[in-house]
Amino acid sequence: MSPSTPMLGPVGSYVKHHFRHFNAAALVDAAEGYRVYLEQGGKMMVTLAGAMSTAELGLSFAEMIRQDKVHLIVCTGANLEEDIFNLVAHDFYERVPHYRDLTPQDEADLLGRHMNRVTDTCIPEMEAMRRMEKAMLDVWTRADQAGERYFPHEFFQQVLKSGVLKPSYQVDPKHSWMLAALEKNVPIVVPGWEDSTLGNMYAAAVIRGEVKNVHTVRTGIEYMTWLAKHYQEVTKTSTLGMFQIGGGIAGDFPICVVPMLHQDLELTEVPLWGYFCQISDSTTSYGSYSGAVPNEKITWGKLGVDTPKFIVESDATIVAPLIFAYLLGW
Repeated sequence: MSPSTPMLGPVGSYVKHHFRHFNAAALVDAAEGYRVYLEQGGKMMVTLAGAMSTAELGLSFAEMIRQDKVHLIVCTGANLEEDIFNLVAHDFYERVPHYRDLTPQDEADLLGRHMNRVTDTCIPEMEAMRRMEKAMLDVWTRADQAGERYFPHEFFQQVLKSGVLKPSYQVDPKHSWMLAALEKNVPIVVPGWEDSTLGNMYAAAVIRGEVKNVHTVRTGIEYMTWLAKHYQEVTKTSTLGMFQIGGGIAGDFPICVVPMLHQDLELTEVPLWGYFCQISDSTTSYGSYSGAVPNEKITWGKLGVDTPKFIVESDATIVAPLIFAYLLGW
């Protein structure tokens, strides 16, 4: 079946007309490849690294989820929590456009005001992190006392479902990708969740004795075993593609499920990833996984010779919203 003509809105039309060469052309190729892949029945996993939630990617990503253009999300613990931080404390955030000029004393002054800086954006500790800590501590201790165990994202979803944070919402809920994923029942995987603000708070709760069983929050290995089963189930009827935003564990962890199934479990009938795109400002270099060209993944049994492969070497906070706008007809 030949692909249909894309239905483009003003942003997509502009991109299609003006982005003709180099990284600009790669952006259009990746977007069109994503569109055609879904049209032909493929399912898509999106991975979030960096600080995409603090960059408010939810403005477009949430709509991608609601329009069934995302079928699995893998993200860092930071992206998981920072979508909710933004949801409940947006009005208390501070932007520092001159962040390149800050002195060490300027940074210390921000610390003194409990403002945690992410590039040009300061997250307010008391209004965001501590508010979330209280809500999470309630669900952690409740599960712990009941002898129940859940994945990190499931605890977040329990808090969202409870409605306890609703009075604190400071942005339109439709701009929260976490709420969109909950609404659409899109599964989430969070490798390395321990490396996050809430992960640190959980460790502190264990040390204080408020959580008795450290395993109340399920682990990364359990995420991988869940992902292996999910991948096999999804690929019975379609292939699964991978749209990787940034580098790091959010992308490295899930892509390895295929060679694990093939090489360690000898389930060689499981298909390879059906589409691959990475947006990264990591330049091609020796020994850098984020900087490795997609073809290197062929040698690791992750991608095939004929897998559609794209890499856009640019800032994901610029590229991802443009690709999403293209796909959403904006």
